[in-house]
Amino acid sequence: MDNIKGIYAASMSVLNGNLTLNIDKTIEHAEMVIDKGCHGAAIFGSTGQAQLIPISEKINLLNKLATNKYKDKYLIGTGLNSLGDTINLMRVAKSLNFEKFLIMPPAYYLYGDNEVIDFYSKIVEAIPESKIILYNFEKLCGYKFSVECVKELVKRFPNQIVGVKDSSYNLFENLKIDNFSVLPGSESKLFKGLQLGCSGIITATCNATSALARKVYDDFNEGNDQTVNQDLCDIRAEFEKYNLISGLHTYFSKGEIYYKNLLPPISILNSKDEKDLINNLEKLNFSLKKTKAA
Repeated sequence: MDNIKGIYAASMSVLNGNLTLNIDKTIEHAEMVIDKGCHGAAIFGSTGQAQLIPISEKINLLNKLATNKYKDKYLIGTGLNSLGDTINLMRVAKSLNFEKFLIMPPAYYLYGDNEVIDFYSKIVEAIPESKIILYNFEKLCGYKFSVECVKELVKRFPNQIVGVKDSSYNLFENLKIDNFSVLPGSESKLFKGLQLGCSGIITATCNATSALARKVYDDFNEGNDQTVNQDLCDIRAEFEKYNLISGLHTYFSKGEIYYKNLLPPISILNSKDEKDLINNLEKLNFSLKKTKAA
């Protein structure tokens, strides 16, 4: 399988008023970010409220996603605190012919590299025909991958451990492995990462910035001048002033009310923060209208 490369959105999950997963709207959103420029989308990543959505609802969505026109462009987030739940969700996805998985180590408990290697080893042993993107995000799970840990996992499982999403930003400048995808978790790291040999990005704000991020990526690969990278970084910085999920759902709710629905303890931005976010984005000549028109 080719390396995973390009612009990926950590796609948002859209909920009904009763906080159940709206399968059709969630899939429509993932299709939209691809149509607007992303090479693919990660379903049930952190931005998709992965740790809050019931497994039964995830399975219902996967069953419908299996017939989607962009099926091969999706990464499926299956990392859960329970090893058994992680493996069982992967089995369901594999039965539907998905094979690319984004997996964060469990949260809550303290552990080190040896325990992480054991965790992924058990996953690979259970689902050997899988392509796994490690998810490095210490802020959410409490563990930060070391370069040595990633290299050891790739050494043991070169056909299964195929990449890493780096949202702790300690790997993308230092990790060099042949035929291995390194994808920082922020648009602010896209251009520098490409210069260093990274494969692209997987980010929350690409839900809104897919067209701009794709232009930065394409311009780099085509040897063109970078004309929108600073705009892209400035927009990311505005969203980063808030919880990214809250900010993105507030932003998209200006067009469709479904986006206001979030699973507790996540919430929409308060009225002051909403006004500040929208106004500051407009000062950057960026708006929902532009996102949809891109």
